[in-house]
Amino acid sequence: MDAIALTQKLVKFETCNPPGHEEACARLLDTILREAGFDVRQHAFAAGRPSLIARGPGASNRTPICLSGHLDTVPLGEADWTRNPLAGTIADDRLYGRGSSDMKSGLAAMVAAACAVGPHPDVCLVLTAGEENGCEGAQFLVDQGLLPAPIGALVVGEPTANVPLVGHKGVLWLEIALSGRSAHGSTPELGDNAVYKAARLVRELEAFQFHVASHPVLGAPTLNVGTIRGGVNINSVPDRAVIGVDIRTIPGMPHASVIEAVACCSAETVRITPLADMASVATDPSHAWMQTVFDVVARQTGQRPVPQGASYFTDAAALRSVGQPPPTVILGPGEPSQAHQTDEFVYLHRINEAVAIYTSLLQSWCGVPATGVAPER
Repeated sequence: MDAIALTQKLVKFETCNPPGHEEACARLLDTILREAGFDVRQHAFAAGRPSLIARGPGASNRTPICLSGHLDTVPLGEADWTRNPLAGTIADDRLYGRGSSDMKSGLAAMVAAACAVGPHPDVCLVLTAGEENGCEGAQFLVDQGLLPAPIGALVVGEPTANVPLVGHKGVLWLEIALSGRSAHGSTPELGDNAVYKAARLVRELEAFQFHVASHPVLGAPTLNVGTIRGGVNINSVPDRAVIGVDIRTIPGMPHASVIEAVACCSAETVRITPLADMASVATDPSHAWMQTVFDVVARQTGQRPVPQGASYFTDAAALRSVGQPPPTVILGPGEPSQAHQTDEFVYLHRINEAVAIYTSLLQSWCGVPATGVAPER
């Protein structure tokens, strides 16, 4: 299968999230995988928002290796593109379009590799809808008990320029609401200004300290106040203000404790609502399978990887919550610097490189040659 041509086809599907509309894109991949012999099931968390689980038929006494990627992309943005963002235009060594790096090239490479190895019961693909808005599709699969349990190893094809990452930080998005009492703007002493309360809390959050040691790969946790809203008109005392806080965590940080610490920053009563709550992901770089990944990447790229992690979150946080957390690598052909960018592109040679890497990982796990013929056991 030509993974570059498949990437072009996938880019042409408009799957910007919101609203998503992943159905047509999922239908194409469903057809390709079924024709290759995989058993494919669609599971929609909302109308027109299906995720796919594809598995080789037959029984196995081993846990499967799981390749995972998401079908949706972020919106096109307000800036003008110099190329059609939904055309998959190729120029020199680049393929342009929304999702080319994040992460339809990863999807294409995974599907191409799975088809090359063939439908083996130890191979599973989980292609999700709704990742960009908090891993909705992946979490639905987990909540409904639809994933194979346990998963033996997990590969998430987010854009890493084919550099294997051993984990990523967790995410905790909080909406913090503060209440006051309305009054006329000319008599503010009769009211209780919620915006002032929010401003004081923002200053406390700016100086917030986590009091945890940095992770050897993922580094230190972070906190960012991203939004603040309050008031409905200029000549009234605002009776409500809302702060949006983005916290990125590392292993060993229970999110419930983090929320409690944030609440203690305010002298006022606050109502905290988690909008996203995904755990961090970290695999010991010395794990035997991770060393296999490093070996495969070194053979294909000519460079020996060093342990690295990501600051963003991925579907891995949800998918690896089923059973014992499997060793997990984030590894895909897209360019990290191109994710969510205007004129997003992926290098063509990275796509072919990723197909070779994924194929080698599947062969190593299953003991199946690239022809798809399983050896006698």
